[in-house]
Amino acid sequence: MKARLQLVFFTWILSIWRTEAEFFTSIGQMTDLIYAEKDLVQSLKDYIRAEESKLSQIKSWAEKLDVLTSKSASDPEGYLAHPVNAYKLVKRLNTDWLELENLVLQDTTNGFIANLTIQRQFFPTEEDETGAAKALMRLQDTYKLDPETLSRGNLPGTKYRSYLTVGDCFGMGKTAYNDGDYYHTVLWMEQALKQHDEGEDATVSKVEILDYLSYAVFQFGDLHRAMELTRRLISLDSSHERAGSNLRYFEKLLEKEREEEKEKSNKTMTTTEPVVQSGAYERPLDYLPERDIYEALCRGEGVKMTPRRQKRLFCRYHDGNRNPHLLIAPFKEEDEWDSPHIVRYYDVMSDEEIEKIKQLAKPRLARATVRDPKTGVLTVASYRVSKSSWLEEDDDPVVAKVNQRMQQITGLTVKTAELLQVANYGMGGQYEPHFDFSRKDEPDAFKRLGTGNRVATFLNYMSDVEAGGATVFPDFGAAIWPKKGTAVFWYNLFRSGEGDYRTRHAACPVLVGCKWVSNKWFHERGNEFLRPCGRTEVD
Repeated sequence: MKARLQLVFFTWILSIWRTEAEFFTSIGQMTDLIYAEKDLVQSLKDYIRAEESKLSQIKSWAEKLDVLTSKSASDPEGYLAHPVNAYKLVKRLNTDWLELENLVLQDTTNGFIANLTIQRQFFPTEEDETGAAKALMRLQDTYKLDPETLSRGNLPGTKYRSYLTVGDCFGMGKTAYNDGDYYHTVLWMEQALKQHDEGEDATVSKVEILDYLSYAVFQFGDLHRAMELTRRLISLDSSHERAGSNLRYFEKLLEKEREEEKEKSNKTMTTTEPVVQSGAYERPLDYLPERDIYEALCRGEGVKMTPRRQKRLFCRYHDGNRNPHLLIAPFKEEDEWDSPHIVRYYDVMSDEEIEKIKQLAKPRLARATVRDPKTGVLTVASYRVSKSSWLEEDDDPVVAKVNQRMQQITGLTVKTAELLQVANYGMGGQYEPHFDFSRKDEPDAFKRLGTGNRVATFLNYMSDVEAGGATVFPDFGAAIWPKKGTAVFWYNLFRSGEGDYRTRHAACPVLVGCKWVSNKWFHERGNEFLRPCGRTEVD
């Protein structure tokens, strides 16, 4: 029976693996690792019980023999004068001690090691650990969290608090260092050193931390602090060759700087103090021009919801332009933004429908991709961290039912729409600012579909999110927060077919929680008369 259960578990974990690795990109799939670890703990406990049973037998034998040999050693001849004692001594040494030897040599690790070996094939990889570390750094940057806050686990809405050890902080810094990211290297090595100085037990030495920290600080041009940290390292380990070499190199550079400053001051006849960094370094600029605006919106800052705009937003019952299916049971519709018009619908999906769709999607989840604008090829990207799957109406009646409901609400046809996409966001899961429609520089993006451009987006929120995870529009400063069972809808194109560039939007990193969404992209073909052209290009 036990062997059968192990086979079932092996088959189950194999099915997880087949949905691809990269566990960090989907919290939904990471939950399976919890059960895998629980099974390993049970296996470990079985091993411990077997070892304890063996040791108990050995201990009992030792105690019995200790009493016996104490008595026999006090008077060997007198003890052996009894023939039964003489027989038993011979028997013990010839037979019983051999049995004890076999007991001691008995290997109780087989079951645990076999289970661990099987499951190790499906463990997260080095890529997962790196991805998870970068996710924490992304949350740190987006939500302006200092390393102390993350290390102590002081996050809003958390049910289970957790801490980062010195070793964990060191691992974070090392990941950043290996990626050439000296900004985060400094932050996390400083945190590791701080916790070490406070007396926290650690397997990592201060020497190792200072080695990385001093070099990362040097990369920011802060020679004085780099020398200070290196001297501290040498005071702890005077035989550290690299530190000694670095210190001599830093001293030469500093001397060179002083000579240059001296020459400059002689020419200008003024003296200037050398610039010394304070130890707080600025985060480097990156490829995203609207980074600051995007991240501010994710934090709920900079939302341009003025009182004047607020007065133009209303709530109403929506019957889909007197759609017969909605006349009796219209949907609650709420304006989220006036221009471009974004609306939220309530009670679009029931909890039962959500769970069914998640159940259908989970085994098929694969790393979400983006289309390379140069090659047109779908590829994974660091700015989109989630897993997604596509559901067809034939997969289950609930998919057809949800599709039909979206058609009734929007008044657009689902016949030319894309399949229902279901996405689950991973650690710090996000999708940085992007357009849903294809621009003029990528005319072949949807050519194979033959249905024209993406005219509209219908986004279902299938979970609440404790913190983070908003949908934001940097161009006009809107932030829409996930609410389970609701959906938001907007048009990507004007009636003329021209793209509405204001709809560039992003999915903010999930700080705390597990974010599930599904979406339907409606296309132009089939909707020519359902949404006819306007009188101007921007209607």
